[in-house]
Amino acid sequence: MTTEELRKRSKEQEEYSADSIQVLEGLEAVRKRPAMYIGDVGVRGLHHLVYEVVDNSIDEAMAGFCTRIDVTINEDNSITVVDNGRGIPVEMHEKEQRSALEVVMTVLHAGGKFDKDTYKVSGGLHGVGVSCVNALSSRLTVDVLRQGKRWTQTYERGKPLAPVSLAGDSEGSGTVTTFMPDNTIFQTTEFKFEILAVRLRELAFLNKNVLLTLTDKREVTENGSDSHPVTENFYSERGLIEFVEYLDANRERLTDKVIYIDYDKGDTPVELALQYNTSFSENVHSYVNNINTIEGGTHLAGFRRGLTRTLKKYAEDSGMTTKLKFDINGDDFREGLTSVMSVKVAEPQFEGQTKTKLGNSEVMGAVDIAVSTALTNYLEENPKDARAIVQKVILAATARHAARKARELVQRKNVLSGSGLPGKLADCADRDPAVSEIFIVEGDSAGGTAKQGRDRRFQAILPLRGKILNVEKAMQHRIFDNEEIKNIFTALGVNIGTADDSKALNITGLRYAKVIIMTDADVDGSHITTLIMTFFFRYMYELVQNGNIYIATPPLYLVHKGKSEKYCWTEEERDAAVQEMGQGKESSVTIQRYKGLGEMNAEQLWSTTMNPETRTLRQVTIDSAAEADHIFSMLMGDEVPPRREFIEKHAKYANIDA
Repeated sequence: MTTEELRKRSKEQEEYSADSIQVLEGLEAVRKRPAMYIGDVGVRGLHHLVYEVVDNSIDEAMAGFCTRIDVTINEDNSITVVDNGRGIPVEMHEKEQRSALEVVMTVLHAGGKFDKDTYKVSGGLHGVGVSCVNALSSRLTVDVLRQGKRWTQTYERGKPLAPVSLAGDSEGSGTVTTFMPDNTIFQTTEFKFEILAVRLRELAFLNKNVLLTLTDKREVTENGSDSHPVTENFYSERGLIEFVEYLDANRERLTDKVIYIDYDKGDTPVELALQYNTSFSENVHSYVNNINTIEGGTHLAGFRRGLTRTLKKYAEDSGMTTKLKFDINGDDFREGLTSVMSVKVAEPQFEGQTKTKLGNSEVMGAVDIAVSTALTNYLEENPKDARAIVQKVILAATARHAARKARELVQRKNVLSGSGLPGKLADCADRDPAVSEIFIVEGDSAGGTAKQGRDRRFQAILPLRGKILNVEKAMQHRIFDNEEIKNIFTALGVNIGTADDSKALNITGLRYAKVIIMTDADVDGSHITTLIMTFFFRYMYELVQNGNIYIATPPLYLVHKGKSEKYCWTEEERDAAVQEMGQGKESSVTIQRYKGLGEMNAEQLWSTTMNPETRTLRQVTIDSAAEADHIFSMLMGDEVPPRREFIEKHAKYANIDA
């Protein structure tokens, strides 16, 4: 260490004293470190604000006091949530000596969730939800309808402007919360209708007979002379049964009816719906107090144990497995299974990377008993369905046996030294995964351009030959036999199988922190991206969950006039560039439409799409695994009408190849 560095270190040590210790009071901690409370300050964190407010209303519904929740995106992009629950108490709080409403809105870890006489179970577990929303809003107003009166209070950045006041009489009861996210904290304050719709639909399935509505006052629907804001209602009479039917809408069902289990004989109520289909993937979604436990936990372990033991006993007792020359394992019993489980836990303990893995040991036994008891009765009462399920299990075991050699081949090739890597892979020089990235590129031509344009120090290129296999409709042994898929596994340094789960992804050898899908900006390119994303979702979900997957965004247009040129990614940018370049000049503006990456030279591809300083990457995230499951099965399945409807509704450019 140099003399100058030692002097600097000594000065820093002197300056670090008791005066350096900051004590953040009230909601200041939330505003100082918002990501600690809501995950991030991007799109996901922004929408999480709405979920926190809605979850309070859902807790009222679970307690039996709320039947309707209305969410409105207002014209100014603020949010209003209205429920017909009991309304937040407004009486004086004895300890705080102010209204209980103000305490709930301004104090962390304050609320009725800690009083089990008020809420036996709740989704708002830590009492920080609505106070965090208040802290991260430039303005929030809450109205409480309670005991025939209407009470109100307004806050700015978490601080009340005045005490809770009586605003008049009211009919009914409930809470009305309107908030404007603070644009000095969030990267964007524009709410997306579809993102909110996914969560509200999910909550409707999980809480039957509760009506949730979503209204967008920014968008108006014309109906003759009448016009009204865009509104969608979410309501389910049969709950999880309808949830499974929704998820399996684009799959061929194996049995006519969804198997439904509602077991409430212990301290942990278990609700479960499951159905087998002819696909080859397992789609099990679990919830605890309406929280999506994407990392599973003890309840999922209990479900798998009960399902495997019960089905295995039935198969053996029926004599259907006597001629089988190899064992059936737990994976075989879950192939082609779609299931949604919802458990209510009074004191849930969450763990895992994202705090969405249930750790309560007692829940495993409760779910195991519930599944075993109810499923045994179902199989005995429905022998035709039972036989179809066991035959599906035997088929899965046979396919697994055939796939083992193909899987082992992938794993044998997967070595970190570089030997055995795909021949088409142009690897990077750096061996540190944290700084390395790989581009999965469509075709040899684009791959060649990308190899010339890349930064060889940290960027690797893997060209694919055309469209990869549609894994949504392929058996596992065909997937592991596919050359392009084997190349992806080998290049990334990951393989299938862990000590606990033979189908789990082992990512300990992942060679790149960023896996970037780079395809042409046309219909074929979009199709290839969807095929690759389907593969990642079904077979490398952990990479999606951990934020390793990205999509490159090559420009759609190059607008140039003389020596002036501008790359454009949207039609709006193109039109603006044309108008800007065309003003006051006689020479014409030329527009070049890029349909393929191969149309750009190496320097253009680098500067627009690959250079970390100038490129735009879209990180792939999944807020709802269940909704993603539904979309992928619809996009890559056999049913054409729902796929066409989805594309027509969501396509940004209908004439992308025009």
